[in-house]
Amino acid sequence: MNKILGFAASYLVKAYQLAIGPFLPKVCRYYPTCSQYSLEAYRRYGMLKGTSMTLKRLGRCHPWHPGGYDPVE
Repeated sequence: MNKILGFAASYLVKAYQLAIGPFLPKVCRYYPTCSQYSLEAYRRYGMLKGTSMTLKRLGRCHPWHPGGYDPVE
């Protein structure tokens, strides 16, 4: 069930990428971008852990953090 909900959440992220993302400036400090990271976390770990990983990543994505390469592990 957790994986199914994670798959559904990944569709919401994809909708954000297609409908809203193109209109926002490209300012993500990380590679992969925060939304790509979120997609991978949901697909790999499901809803619960994927949401936790996404929130932690978004919390680190600010101007005072150096960013860099941060894959889903």
